Amino acid sequence: MKLVSYLKEDRDQLAVLINDLLYDMEYLHPDLPNSMSMFLNYWEDVLPIAQEGVQMIEEGRIAQGKGIPFDSVEILAPVPLPTSCRDGYAFRQHVEAARRNRKVEMIPEFDQYPVFYFTNHHTIKGAGNINCMPDHLEKLDFELEVAIVICKQGKNIKAEEADEYIGGLMIMNDFSARRLQMEEMLLNLGPAKGKDFATTIGPCLVTLDELEPFEVPCQEGHVGKSWNLKMVCRVNDVQVSEGNLSDMHWTFAEIIERASYGVDLYPGDIIGSGTVGTGCFLELNGTGKLNDPAYQEQWLQNDDVVELEVDELGILSNTIVAEETDWSLSEP
Repeated sequence: MKLVSYLKEDRDQLAVLINDLLYDMEYLHPDLPNSMSMFLNYWEDVLPIAQEGVQMIEEGRIAQGKGIPFDSVEILAPVPLPTSCRDGYAFRQHVEAARRNRKVEMIPEFDQYPVFYFTNHHTIKGAGNINCMPDHLEKLDFELEVAIVICKQGKNIKAEEADEYIGGLMIMNDFSARRLQMEEMLLNLGPAKGKDFATTIGPCLVTLDELEPFEVPCQEGHVGKSWNLKMVCRVNDVQVSEGNLSDMHWTFAEIIERASYGVDLYPGDIIGSGTVGTGCFLELNGTGKLNDPAYQEQWLQNDDVVELEVDELGILSNTIVAEETDWSLSEP
């Protein structure tokens, strides 16, 4: 099932996406919640009802003529009001390349435990414009990721049980202002202002039952679900990155285990995978310059269109828009 949030009468409306048409939850069953927040909070009760409704629509038994075209409304982030947002560091290829490009050894702790950082859940957006201040546009970067959303409350969740807490998968772009990020992390704290201005997710939340045909074994020695889903990024219609979700070293289940240690996770909490190998300009530029000192760095610019595409999860498109101001934190 593909769950979509869109703008309806100045509020977020939850719908299912079937053959490019959106059906509000009321057409599946009158008792279903009409917002993602409520749906997540009653997930175990409402999911089977929604799935039955989707089947009835597909068989033509209900809601005939009630669907509206996906591209006729303003699509929001699938989870418009997340309760928190953590982002992981799960792809070994990305970490190895980033450290190699800085001419430092691979950090052994990467293989000992998964890590994550908290980002600003109030700046979560869906497709559309990303407004950037001047400091953001100095080495502005995309990050090609996949995210999950937690669908039931839990604490001290074991990895072997953690997949039960995943509501579904969606594309995630962790936009990064690299100059700000590198400056502030000299103080060994962060990232903060380099990351907190925009993170996008979308276009829909795909439930795990729909992804069962794409499940593959996780990396040796690890626990949890893994999926063979190709991931690509295009900037102005030019492909710049390609990876696969199955390359995650740490699984979402293992990240959930660590994140929930001594802490409650709640419905609506988002957890990102971290950047796939080759999934950002920081890595690509570093590799390019390592191989050729004359390599021309590339960063996102005003008016650039960034498209992240992941098999079965859709396409998440964002356009970079420069704010009309010259205010910079770097100015004396």
